[in-house]
Amino acid sequence: MSYVDEIIQQVTEKNPGEPEFHQAVREVLDSIRPIVDANEEKFRRDAVLERLVNPERQIKFRVPWIDDQGNAHVNTGYRVQFNSAIGPYKGGLRLHPSVNVGIIKFLGFEQIFKNSLTGLPIGGGKGGSDFDPKGKSDREIMNFCQSFMTELCKYIGADTDVPAGDIGTGAREIGYMFGQYKRIRGVFEGVLTGKGLTFGGSLARTEATGYGLLYLTDELLRSHAYTIKDKTVVVSGAGNVAIYAIQKAQQLGAKVVTCSDSTGWVYDPDGIDVAALKEIKEVKRARLTEYKSYRPNSEYHEGRGVWTIKCDIALPCATQNELDIEDAKALVKNGVLAVCEGANMPTTEEATKYFQDNNVFFVPGKAANAGGVATSALEMSQNSERMSWTFEEVDSKLKKIMENLYHNIDDAAKKYGFEGNYVAGANLAGFEKVLNAMNAQGIV
Repeated sequence: MSYVDEIIQQVTEKNPGEPEFHQAVREVLDSIRPIVDANEEKFRRDAVLERLVNPERQIKFRVPWIDDQGNAHVNTGYRVQFNSAIGPYKGGLRLHPSVNVGIIKFLGFEQIFKNSLTGLPIGGGKGGSDFDPKGKSDREIMNFCQSFMTELCKYIGADTDVPAGDIGTGAREIGYMFGQYKRIRGVFEGVLTGKGLTFGGSLARTEATGYGLLYLTDELLRSHAYTIKDKTVVVSGAGNVAIYAIQKAQQLGAKVVTCSDSTGWVYDPDGIDVAALKEIKEVKRARLTEYKSYRPNSEYHEGRGVWTIKCDIALPCATQNELDIEDAKALVKNGVLAVCEGANMPTTEEATKYFQDNNVFFVPGKAANAGGVATSALEMSQNSERMSWTFEEVDSKLKKIMENLYHNIDDAAKKYGFEGNYVAGANLAGFEKVLNAMNAQGIV
């Protein structure tokens, strides 16, 4: 059995009940086989893959908090510090009922390579809790965030581990967590990113993941003699990533006709109204059922269905494994040109292979959605300098990072004989940098 297959088997056996983590490890290790096979004896001796797939530190803790009725609740908090070879751990905090240790490990493992691809000095980590902010009052969310940070603050710091937002963790939650960190540790430092602009946040951070997704998609298309202008785009999700992906796509001249949330989806043949979407989701924190009152010509459907709409470009921006093989077949049948992931691993393994087999340009989330963490790293730089850059400065740096990132994964794919396979290209390019740093630092 090859070294790669041994480690995949080992991960599956040692981490039962964690299918998302197994999937993430399988995808990366399958892609980096050319490097591993060429160095198998040395890698085995140095246990390179064992050190790669095992987190440096895995923290699990209880989070007690009190609701507005005076009742106590207990959630579970997690922080997985996966790899610090190229910099302090960096990755978001997800607050969602689906969160468990397997989800956090999958996200943290992906984050190693995503962060490496940005070209910035940040390692991989992830955290969160099974707490659900939906339906909670501001006071209840503050109570939870303060309790969560009371424990987490022992393990993080500006040069150690710098968490950020993720699903369920927006500016409000980051603010409450930062306040509690400062209160306990007594230091004002860039320990969290995604902060408010009045206390160390960066302009363009809110837009960064969605904008970055479109900068990469645009560069991908232009490199293949296409243009994004006048293309029809379907987007899933209605959160931060989806909203700003829709906004930037429209600024680049595309027509975005869908968005979705956990209860249903919208088809707007005239193009999604971003102002209405922001009002519903960012101000009212309501469901997409309200969209039709803003746009009478639109359609609202319960359940899933975004991927049945004919389009040129598909941007899954909701959650993991949301786009399956049947969705992939529907998109290919309708002539989709490119699929770029705005969420983390939103496409199943089967669907990914189907796109690749049918010559659809497919860019995985670890590359396509890296704009968010890249801008978080730019926020860290501003915090270290005690400076604030203009929106235009940050946006310009983000655009350059995403364009360079596309060419790096394209070059890596070509170098190892996988031209056009951007999954392999992303994994190979990300792994090369991490490997060099790990080798230089010894067996640690």
